[in-house]
Amino acid sequence: MGIRDYFRSIDTMTPQQVRELLDRNPPSGYNLVDVRQPGEYEQAHLPGAMLIPLAELADRAKELDPAKPTITY
Repeated sequence: MGIRDYFRSIDTMTPQQVRELLDRNPPSGYNLVDVRQPGEYEQAHLPGAMLIPLAELADRAKELDPAKPTITY
């Protein structure tokens, strides 16, 4: 399974659309991934977000559930 198997192609979502998706689904229903650097994550991040810096994403993709939608920011 490659990294592309963990992501479905979708249109870009507005912040409001993401908020609605998060509000409508339990945290166990999606992968929420912060791809910024650790210092940025420490300053502020969405509750429940998993930190996987973009440079590490390919190596750590197995940590994500491919059956769930993945939201990255």
